[in-house]
Amino acid sequence: MARRPAPWAPGQPLEGIFTERVLTVPNVISFVRLLGVPLFLWLLLGFDDQQVAALIVLAIGGTTDWVDGWVARRLGQVSRLGELLDPFVDRLYIVATLVAFTLTAVVPWQFTAALMAREAVLGVCLLVLRGHGYGPPPVHYVGKTATFMLLASFPVLLLSTASETAGPFAHAFGWACAIWGIVLYWIAAFFYIYQVSLLVRATRPANGTA
Repeated sequence: MARRPAPWAPGQPLEGIFTERVLTVPNVISFVRLLGVPLFLWLLLGFDDQQVAALIVLAIGGTTDWVDGWVARRLGQVSRLGELLDPFVDRLYIVATLVAFTLTAVVPWQFTAALMAREAVLGVCLLVLRGHGYGPPPVHYVGKTATFMLLASFPVLLLSTASETAGPFAHAFGWACAIWGIVLYWIAAFFYIYQVSLLVRATRPANGTA
């Protein structure tokens, strides 16, 4: 039985993390979810009467973000590629949905700006880590909770514009999830900033004596 790879920790070098298996069941699931992003954008932005189909694709792709991780643990197929691919797909769903929702006036631009600013902060953190030779930190449970809340809120917000019957309830419930999601999303960002600062301070003396 293959040993489960150890999670990334500060001080672990970036090189060599892609030496594991690529073609695994959870990685295939993540890739299929990835294909749902352009399909969702095509349905929502390319047609006037395909909101329901776009809603179904978004609901399936967004709310199944836990499936690939669960399958990986159940089958013993946890891989570093999967640990990178899963949050990447989640983040891509969030960014693509925000862009589409802003263009179609489902959410205001201020909401989109707040989430995109958080993504920019995380991007800077990843660049700093890469500059010191390290890979991304493990996903924090606060970040996973925030991602789940946001991905769950998006199809409900779309439902609020697609259905007059469910509109009032969907609008209230969707925004409740979205607001909690964005708050937790920024809390997770501060956790990542703290992790990066610890790593940079830990490696600074070694770099200064080289």
